[in-house]
Amino acid sequence: MKNFFDEVKLSSGKERELIDITDQVREAVMKSSVKDGIVVIFSQHTTGPVRISEYEPGLMGDYDNFFNKIAPKGDNYAHDTTNVDDRPNTHSHLQSITMNSSETIPIRNGEMMLGKWQTIFFVELDGPRAERKAIVQVIGE
Repeated sequence: MKNFFDEVKLSSGKERELIDITDQVREAVMKSSVKDGIVVIFSQHTTGPVRISEYEPGLMGDYDNFFNKIAPKGDNYAHDTTNVDDRPNTHSHLQSITMNSSETIPIRNGEMMLGKWQTIFFVELDGPRAERKAIVQVIGE
């Protein structure tokens, strides 16, 4: 069984942003030479989850509206007064708990088995950030 690791390195330019990392993950799968198995994409950031969704401009705006409703910025959160990096980012942490820090995708014949409309996103909830990273692990035969 093969076990291959790679990283997707990225930066964000906005406070909230869905960054398409599908091509970078696809490249890691190709480099792994795994024909049948799985790929796991894992974010090392509590305010930068990984998510599979459809890329459609209207839906991207709907994400913004949704996040603003469930955890609005500046809502007198305790963490905003005790955070470790002087970023009042409680809203980002609360928004991130609605998503996963990782996604797993089957691989068959060397290709990720994504659906027709599925895209792999790094979801920036606390940007802009100069350095973000997602770990890619490919396992299989």
